[in-house]
Amino acid sequence: MTDIGKTLQNARNEKHYTLDDLQQITKIQKRYLIAIEENNFDALPGDFYVRAFIRQYADTVGIKADKLLSELDEQAGKKKVEETEEEPTEAKTRTEAVRRQQQQSSTPSQVSQSFDKFMHYLPTIIIVGVVVIIIGSIYFVVAGNKKEANQAASSTNVSISSDVSSSKKSSKKESSSEEVSSSSSKKESSSSSESSKSSKGQKITNTAVSGSRFTYSLTSPAKKNKIKFTSKGGSAWSSISVNGTANWQGTLQNGASHTVTLPEGTTSFNISLGNSNVTNITINGKKFDFLKENSTLTVRQITVNVANE
Repeated sequence: MTDIGKTLQNARNEKHYTLDDLQQITKIQKRYLIAIEENNFDALPGDFYVRAFIRQYADTVGIKADKLLSELDEQAGKKKVEETEEEPTEAKTRTEAVRRQQQQSSTPSQVSQSFDKFMHYLPTIIIVGVVVIIIGSIYFVVAGNKKEANQAASSTNVSISSDVSSSKKSSKKESSSEEVSSSSSKKESSSSSESSKSSKGQKITNTAVSGSRFTYSLTSPAKKNKIKFTSKGGSAWSSISVNGTANWQGTLQNGASHTVTLPEGTTSFNISLGNSNVTNITINGKKFDFLKENSTLTVRQITVNVANE
């Protein structure tokens, strides 16, 4: 039986790659590379990423991935058979444990004693509840009467001049409010118009392709570019780094999305996709059609150089 992790590790050593070198080339996190070499596949995000990462690892160190993936499927099949054989024994053990706990639970006499105590204190509880309700009702009636008397007294002391003054103040506030609202609407329309112009002039062009690595040029971008990831048709792991610094990474379930706002003055950013066929990307609301360069590729690395004007 082939040791998948050992085979990949030996091939890496023959290429004189360190784990850090492999992480830089494949963009797979170092902890996942270690888990693969130790055959600890449960530490990876899911079955899809186990197969995708093993294939990318094998392609990078120059060995055929199909044989390793066939061995992985065979090991997974044996593991399921072993778990199925162990289930009846575990189920039987759990059933016996529950039965013993039920036998050791409280006796009918203990339940009867608790019920007797409750019935003993029930009249006291009822009396206290009735007293609290009566006191609360009296309090609310008295408070309501005082409030009505105060309102009646204050209404008789209001003069006609105060009514006139109040109406003048109200009209001034309304006119001021209308001016502020008009100014705010003008600012919002101006801001949305500038953003729309920036998005319309934006252009994304492919400049280089090397295996699973793609380079693009972004011209006429916004001051603060917004990158939106959306998963459609399955789960997908994605990450983005800005000017060489990690910004966000995560796994999006089917239908989920995440938006990253790039800092002003960004000159380049890198995107890593674990399942590019179910991942949609928009830049400033405009679709980034990266699949037209080799749509069959699942794992890909994308570098976007930003041409700030």
